[in-house]
Amino acid sequence: METIVLVIHLILAVTLVATVLMQRSEGGGLGMGGGGGMGLMSVRGTANLLTRATGILAAGFMATSIILAIMSGNTGEQRSILDQPAGTSAPAETGQESPETPGAPSVPLSK
Repeated sequence: METIVLVIHLILAVTLVATVLMQRSEGGGLGMGGGGGMGLMSVRGTANLLTRATGILAAGFMATSIILAIMSGNTGEQRSILDQPAGTSAPAETGQESPETPGAPSVPLSK
């Protein structure tokens, strides 16, 4: 599921960049061809279409960003050291067998 949302997110990102780059800074939108409206759409209609497409793509991009953030946060595991109660860690093994009972404090032996 996370992979599907990530692929959709990447497609939206690339499409959003392309849509923004097609717009003119003056708001003309795809006005690089000239000709005064001889194309399929007028300059104003193209600007409205690109503005709407940018808004829709941006909303989809934000939605998939939030969904991915929520999905990555739900691991269910507690990984912090502070979440474990004190004394639950296992003692380090020294490689020597101790005659004492497990958990009893050990005293260093002098030689």
